Parts: sequence; C-alpha cells; structure tokens
Amino acid sequence: MCSYSGAKVKCSGNIKNSRYFYVRYMNLSVWEWIWYAFAAVAGIQFFYYLFFFSRVALYKRKAAPAETPLLPVSIVICAKDEEHNLSRYLPVILQQRYHDAQHQPAYEVIVVNDNSLDDTPHYLKSIQPGYAHFRQIELKQEAKGIPGKKYPLTVGLKGAQHETVLLTDADCRPAGVHWLQHMSEGFRPGKEIVLGYSPYNRKPGLLNKVIRFETYFSALQYLSYALAGIPYMGVGRNLAYKKELFFRHKGFLSHQHLPSGDDDLFINAAARGRNTAVVIHREAFTYSEPQTSWGAWFRQKTRHMSTGRHYKFKHKLLLGLFTFTQFWFYPLLVLALFYRPFFLITLYILAGRLLVQGLVYAGSLRKLGEKDLFLYCWLFDVLLFLYYIVFAPAVYFKPKMRWK
Repeated sequence: MCSYSGAKVKCSGNIKNSRYFYVRYMNLSVWEWIWYAFAAVAGIQFFYYLFFFSRVALYKRKAAPAETPLLPVSIVICAKDEEHNLSRYLPVILQQRYHDAQHQPAYEVIVVNDNSLDDTPHYLKSIQPGYAHFRQIELKQEAKGIPGKKYPLTVGLKGAQHETVLLTDADCRPAGVHWLQHMSEGFRPGKEIVLGYSPYNRKPGLLNKVIRFETYFSALQYLSYALAGIPYMGVGRNLAYKKELFFRHKGFLSHQHLPSGDDDLFINAAARGRNTAVVIHREAFTYSEPQTSWGAWFRQKTRHMSTGRHYKFKHKLLLGLFTFTQFWFYPLLVLALFYRPFFLITLYILAGRLLVQGLVYAGSLRKLGEKDLFLYCWLFDVLLFLYYIVFAPAVYFKPKMRWK
C-alpha cells in the first residue's frame, strides 16, 4: 500500500521496493545510463581477463612422469600442390627425436597427396626410400559434395596405424625435433584431445604484427577457455586427438558440406573439459608463413570465421559476450568521460583495466613467444573495434568451396 502526503510517497513491502526502483533508475539521465552501461561492460571485461585469460599467463607445464611409456603416434599431413613447402618442412617432421628402446622411430608420417598438379608426387616418392616411417597416400579424384580437406584428412586418419594422431599442415615448420615429444605428453590418462599453438613467422611491417597479434589473441581465447574446462576449438596446424574419438563422433559428417571447420568444428563437437589438454611450450609450436597482402589475409580470415555460426550455443554466447563488451568498451569510455560526477571513477576503471590487461598480456605473450608485440598490445586492443566491424559479416559469409 502507498499513502500520499503532499509531495511525499510512503509505500510498504514489494510496492515500496518497486517504487524505489522506478524513482531511482527510471529517472536517470542519459549520461547516467551511459556511465552505468560503461561500468557493466568494464566489469564483464575484468571477469574475462581475470577468470579466463590469466590462465594462459599463469600456465605451468606439468612434467611427464619419468617412467611414462612412449606413445606411438601417426602424424597426418594433407597436401595439395605443396612440393615447395614439403621439401622445406617435411624433413624436420621426419627427423623428430621420438624413438623406442630399440632406437626405432615410435611414429609414422603420412602425407595425403590430394590430386596435386605440381611435383608433389615425385618429391614424395623420391624421399620415401630414406625413411622407413614415412608413406604417402595418393588421391586420384575429388570427393563430390565434400569440399576442403575433410575427405583427404579422413582418408589419412583411416590409414593411420596408431591410435593417436597429430595433425599439421604442409606449410608448417615444427619449432624443433622435440615437437612430437612435447605434444604427445599432453595425452595423460583420460585425455583424448591435445591443443597446441601455431604462430606465424616474424617479419617486418605492420601487416605481420597485425596477423601475429590476431593469431595470438585467438589462441589466448581458445587455450584459456580449454584450461578453464570449456574447450571450443583447435587449430589444425598443431592439433592431436585419438582416432577412436574421431570415428565415435562420425568424423566430419555433420559439417562435411562446409569447406572449412575440419579443426574447429570437430573440436567444438567432440571436446569436453575432462578429455581435453593444452600444451604450451616453445618446442611444441609449429610456425607458418603469414600472408603478405591485406587482401589475402582478409580472405583467409573470412573463410576461417565463417564457421563460427556453427558452434554450440553456449560457446557462441560466451564468445559473443566478450566480443560485445570489447566492441563497446572504448566508445562508452569516451562518452563516460563526459559525465563529470564520475570522471575520476571512470579514470580508475580505465587504469585498472589497463593494469590487468598489461599483466595478462605480458605473461601470455611471453608464454606464447610473442614478447615483441607487448609494446603494441594496447594499440591493437583499440583497433579490435575496427576488426569486429570489418569481420562481423564473415559470420554469415559463405566461403568458397575449396581449401587451396
């Protein structure tokens, strides 16, 4: 009940609370609403950086038990017109230091030659006699209705002799001869998926820094979410899982009509907090050559990002909330600075976010071998506003039906 006495209103119970809410919040000025929106967005950003992203910065590698038996592994590479890259990087993969007690390779390397028109078949045949643990699978025709590399990858997995498979691309260079050893150590009891990191080579120029920061920032998300028990994607340039898991989930059947997604969509469907591990170690990385033009990079990113709309709802919600708050943080910050009563509080919030970001960036960039990007991280953080505007349409973009 409410009673009126002049200009005063006296209410009781729920009516009083409702009246207070109405008077307190519905009569806010536009500038007050903007400031509260800014505070809410900043609060969500603090949560993501402290709860999720700090996990990569604070990551500590667990040493494998001394008596752990060597896990036989099949390395599978799909190649289409990749003679140049295979001649540069395949020898490093074939010379991994991963041998059993008899000093024999405890792994095999399979290259699936997907209808190459260059000298890929001749190169693969020329090196085969020198490596007993190497073999190729040659495809003579395309799979109708299955674009991309999902069909050749499925053929390679079916032909793998070992239960554990490690995937990379023909244009990827392992950090060293211990790459396989470090990635295989992620398969502790109960683990069926191991996520690795695959940075791009360092080159001069702004484009290279943008590409590397975007790659780092994507890895910061999928690695930290996996460490928090919410894995949602992996990168096929450095990814391992069990064959049984692949066929239990019927491979790429649910999205075989899409040219991309052989890595992230499969992991999105098969990964769970309990069956997924993360390996972050400098010698466990694989490096690739970055794009050299803005147009080529744009086409690459739109193709990759087009699979995002097929993620599980909970993952789209989690990723979308961060993207939404990241997008609106700086526009709301600029407007909030004009609200004079809370001007100092706004500056404190900004300073706090910069401090938390700086600590997370410093730790995670060091762990992922990208320390030189630290000086640019806040600039790129602001430019993410433009990044989301440019690439937002890619979520609804229909990519070309090819993988090369």
